[in-house]
Amino acid sequence: MLTAITRGVSPAMASCELSFVERVPIDLSKALKQHRAYEQVLEKFGAKVIPLPAEPALPDSMFVEDPAMVLDELALIFPLGAESRRGEAASLAKVLSGFRALKYVQPPGTAEGGDILRVGRNLFVGLSKRTNEEGIRQLRSIVGEYRYTVTAVPVSGCLHLKSAVTFLGRNTLLANRKWFDASSMPGFEWVDVSPEEKHAANALAFGDTVILPASFPLTRAQVETRGFKVFPLDISELQKAESGLTCSSLLFDAKT
Repeated sequence: MLTAITRGVSPAMASCELSFVERVPIDLSKALKQHRAYEQVLEKFGAKVIPLPAEPALPDSMFVEDPAMVLDELALIFPLGAESRRGEAASLAKVLSGFRALKYVQPPGTAEGGDILRVGRNLFVGLSKRTNEEGIRQLRSIVGEYRYTVTAVPVSGCLHLKSAVTFLGRNTLLANRKWFDASSMPGFEWVDVSPEEKHAANALAFGDTVILPASFPLTRAQVETRGFKVFPLDISELQKAESGLTCSSLLFDAKT
């Protein structure tokens, strides 16, 4: 069964880490409503949502994609590149241990799930401010035992690789190719974000439907011209915390 682990919006979200967006006030009440709407969309597309309680002491803890990644055979737990966020991993590891065997990347390696784009058995891993070479080396060693390949992709203009590129299906990537080394990812078809919507590359695909933030109508039109259906979702308040769509859930087959 398709399963989505989410976590409630921290009441301390206004103190979140920010790297590539300006800090502006966050309406917590609106953020809570948008996050619940996000969970409802996951349910609409067939996921069983497992909501974890908010972590008042961890402002960024809603972004459950970063401390962990779930593959078919195992779950990976990461030492986050942002030290202030490293307390987020323990509770996720406890939950994931009920679904998969756990493997850990260890310091001085750092890695964040937002830097890992999975396409089949290929993992494209952003070499970024949050994921370092040692983290990628350890990741390659761990998943190589399960016949996954790992390709490092230098990232320069954004927080994570998946801030700049996500997989839509049908061998097609949605991307802002100015923010990463696209030559590291040959053989794909590309949908480039509209130049006016540079943050529009983070999308969540379910079959032929692509969930895209409602704030990117120009990019939506470009995705639709490729034959995908687009479901727009308002996450405007969450975007103030440097949120995309993939970062707020861990999606995997629970194998029930």
